Formats: sequence, structure tokens, C-alpha cells
Amino acid sequence: MNHLELKSFLDAKVHQYYNKNFMLSDPLQIPHLFELKEDIEIAGLLTATISWGQRPTIINNAKRMMSLMDHAPYDFVRHHNESDLDRFAGFVHRTFNSDDLVFFVRGLRCIYEEHDGLEQVFSKHHNDAYLHQAIYSFRSCMFSVAHQRRSEKHLSNPLHNSAAKRLHMFLRWMIRPADQGIDFGLWKGLKPSQLSCPLDVHTGNIARKLGMIDRKSNDRKALDQLDAALRLLDPEDPVRYDYALFGLGISEKF
Repeated sequence: MNHLELKSFLDAKVHQYYNKNFMLSDPLQIPHLFELKEDIEIAGLLTATISWGQRPTIINNAKRMMSLMDHAPYDFVRHHNESDLDRFAGFVHRTFNSDDLVFFVRGLRCIYEEHDGLEQVFSKHHNDAYLHQAIYSFRSCMFSVAHQRRSEKHLSNPLHNSAAKRLHMFLRWMIRPADQGIDFGLWKGLKPSQLSCPLDVHTGNIARKLGMIDRKSNDRKALDQLDAALRLLDPEDPVRYDYALFGLGISEKF
């Protein structure tokens, strides 16, 4: 396909997949259970963090995390006692376990109490084009609390050649406009034009078939190629095409 054909094809697929039916089987439904901004942020981050594997399992385990925090994640993060964290014992999602969940709760308390919240952490530390530096700074804030080394793998570092798929997905949820009732558009200090596409096996495979990337690994260099290609299609909102690429991969086996 030439550039115009590719844009026309993907625009049609965005229209096909970017609607509320998308959420019926997607983990994004979890933060939509809440109305308070901070509840949405925390539910979104925790859900995105465990978003690998089968989507029904992700959704069930994300719901369990919300239940363990009394369906009030912000209040739990801010006001829990150490003994409250004992209830996490036995929680596991693949390699994410109760120790990791305890770390996230402690790290988030630090961010809300000492850094004015998640939005401020990401908004203060970014360049005009991308949010890789913002992710790095967020990680640094989280890791300022005592934690096990094992927990660090759950917050990928785009400055060390990781595509950081789950964190970019979380940022998409927070920043892209809420015009279709899917993403939230909560963070006004950051722009959709700064977002990077959540690069996973589905989006990567479709992007390769469409000639948008040529690297075999889904790493930061492949993400850079995909970001560049998507910005040619829509420089103001490149990541809206994530829905098209993901849908083509998971629903159509394109």
C-alpha cells in the first residue's frame, strides 16, 4: 500500500474498532468502574501493569485487586495501615505477586503524598515529542520506596531499549480524549501527539505486515519506527491507530 491507501485502510479500521464494544473484552473496563480521577489513575496503572496474558484472566485479577482495596483504590493507597497489606497474601498474576502489589501501593502513596500525584510526576518530566523521559522519572519516584529488586521488572524502562508497552497503554488511557467514552482524557498537561503506541505481539505483527516496522523484536527501536510511521498518518493523535492495529491482530488474524 502507498501512504494514502494505508491511511484510508487504517482509518476505516479505527472506525470499526474504536467504540464502546471494545471495552466488553478489554482490561480498560476496570478503570471505567470509577469516577474519581485518582481512583481511575490507580485502577488504570495497576490494571495496565498486569496486562499480559489472556484478557479474561487480566480482567478477573484486576477486579480482585480492586476488591482487595475495598473498591476505593485512592483511599486505600493514602490511608492504609501496614496490617491492611496482609490481605494481599496469595495474590498472583503470572509473575506479578503480592510483594509486587505491596510495592505498588507503597510507591503510589509516596507519589500522591510527596509528588502531588501521578499526573504531576509525568507532566513535570517530559520533552515536547515523547514521554520516555517521563516514564523514567515515574519509575525513579516509585523506586524511591523500599522494594524488592524483583518488582522493578514490572515497570519497564524505555531508556534501556524497552518498548514499555504497558506504561504506554496506561498513558494512552489517561491522555487521549474521552470523546468516544473509551480513553479518559484526564491529563490536560500532556498531549496525544506525545504518546507512543503500546507495542505488543498483535500490533507488532500487523505493523510488520503493513511495512511500518522491519525489526523482528518488539523493542524500543521497533517502537521508534512504529511511532514515526503513525505520526506520518496523524501527527496530532498517532496512537488512535493502536485500536486498528490491535483489532486487526486479535480479532481478524490479519
